[in-house]
Formats: sequence, structure tokens, C-alpha cells
Amino acid sequence: MPRVEEIRAFLDELAPQALAEDWDNVGALVDCGSNVTSVMMALDITDEVVSEAEMAGCQLIVSHHPVIFHPLKAVGRSDVAFRMIKKSISGICMHTNMDAADGGVNDILAIIFGLQEVRKLDGMGRVGRLRAPTSAPQLAALCREKFGAAVKYADAGRPVSTLAVVGGSGGDFIPAALAAGADCLLTGEAGHHDALDAKRLGLSLVAAGHFATEFPLMPVLGDKLKRRFPELRVLVSKRCRDPFVYL
Repeated sequence: MPRVEEIRAFLDELAPQALAEDWDNVGALVDCGSNVTSVMMALDITDEVVSEAEMAGCQLIVSHHPVIFHPLKAVGRSDVAFRMIKKSISGICMHTNMDAADGGVNDILAIIFGLQEVRKLDGMGRVGRLRAPTSAPQLAALCREKFGAAVKYADAGRPVSTLAVVGGSGGDFIPAALAAGADCLLTGEAGHHDALDAKRLGLSLVAAGHFATEFPLMPVLGDKLKRRFPELRVLVSKRCRDPFVYL
């Protein structure tokens, strides 16, 4: 059975840590050093996910969001990392490096929406041509159908032929999307003023949910792990959910 370090080395081949933003924290953030027979894939490592991994007999959780983000000055029983160490469950986190990597979050979004002639957007997002022009309301409805998520949009009132996609929080990519010739930016979340700016500049904006636009990574990444390590049992978390409840 592979050890945590072997799995981390393979994942680093897929999404090198050098691709991560300077402010990010990625890699084997909790390493209990054990052999791994079962892996849990989750967008976030929460108490619920740790309990699920323990019940399923997993020695490792692979997540997108870092379980340790801000520097820790102390560790106590309420910290998720403490619980992981106590249960001998390691954690490998692949965040902005997996956003930027080939085959990562944003390439998966490009595939979901059938983008053609795909190119990189500011090193992290993706931009490409839709198979057929659509509108911002139709694109928002398609997101709701594909993701089963609450979707909001700002309509600049022009057909959408070229689409930029940025999973997670992508409001900062409005200038890059405009420079790339996009008619619309599809992201997970964006602010009020982002929407105002986008409409003023003639760019439609679709916000389909941070969780919804990033979670599709987990089964895809899990499948790659399974192909590389056929002896591994790979599970996708059922208790990793959007933290928001929508009325």
C-alpha cells in the first residue's frame, strides 16, 4: 500500500505546488506517516468529513481547500487538524495549484460547458468559445441544472459566445475576462460591486456557487488516484456539503 508521501508526490505531478499562489497553503498539511488503504475525497475538511473518513476506515483525506490556512499559534481539541492527528488521518490539500493545473478545477468547468479553443485566463481560469451562442439567463439556468445550485447573474444584454470560467471566488477576474474577449464570466461567487462593474463594462456575470463550481473536481481527482494506485479504495465524501442553506 502507498504511503502518504507517495500519494502526495503523485498529486504534485498533477498540480505542482509551485503553481499555488504565494498566500496559499498546499501539500501534505497533516502527515501521520501511515500506509494508506482508503482515501476520502472532499472539498473541505470539516469535523463531519473527519468523522465520515474515520467510520469508512480512511487513513487520508484529499481536499481542495486547506485544512490549515492561517498560521497556528496553538492547537486544541476544537481544531480539525487536532482531531485528524488523534485519529491518525492525514490530509493533503490542493488549492490554487489545482485551480491553475492542466486538468484541474477550471479545465473541468471548461469541459462541463463544452468550451472549444480553450486557453488560459490570467494563469488560472479558462476562456473558450461556446458551441452555440446563448444568453446570460440561459447560462444561469444551465448552471442550476448541472450543479443543482442557487445561481445569480448580472446580464449585460449581449449574446454569450465566448465564456470565461473561474471556479470558486472569481470576481477579481473581470478585467482579465474582458481582455480575453469574453462575453460572460462564470464563477462561483462575486461581490455586489463586481456585478455593477461587469455590467457597466458590457460583461455578463454568472455566480453559480463556490461549492458547486469546485466540487466536480473531487470525483475526477479521485478517479486519477484510483488509476495510479489500483489497490486504493477511493471514496467521495457524502458529508462534505455547501455550508450555506438557501431559502
